[in-house]
Amino acid sequence: MKYSQATDYALHAMLYLVTAAPDKPVGIQLLAEKLGVSQTYLSKMMTKLVKAGLIQSSPGANGGYRLKRTQEDVSFLDVIRAIEGTASLFECSLNHGSECLIQQVVIDAERQMEQFLEDKKIADLAVLFKTE
Repeated sequence: MKYSQATDYALHAMLYLVTAAPDKPVGIQLLAEKLGVSQTYLSKMMTKLVKAGLIQSSPGANGGYRLKRTQEDVSFLDVIRAIEGTASLFECSLNHGSECLIQQVVIDAERQMEQFLEDKKIADLAVLFKTE
């Protein structure tokens, strides 16, 4: 399985926002420079994060993005779902429905992965990021 590049950018952007001063918004230009990505593309990811309620945006010359929740409340799964959506990674192509034994195994694995990603908070990495 593979997550999109957008998820990669969004996770890195969230890590940067977690480590930034909470009272000062981070502008898209600075964020794009720090991450080495296009402002236009990053703006699309940030819009998804705003819609998901993970961050807030402030317009204007001194505007930018900052966390909407406390940093301890933002999980990897929250960010991944904001970008990728919530669709299952596997769907049985043979139309066996919920009785498909293969689908049951894959869905169980997906649930375990989601629980792991829900338990991992962006703030867990922020401690390591700040000390580098």
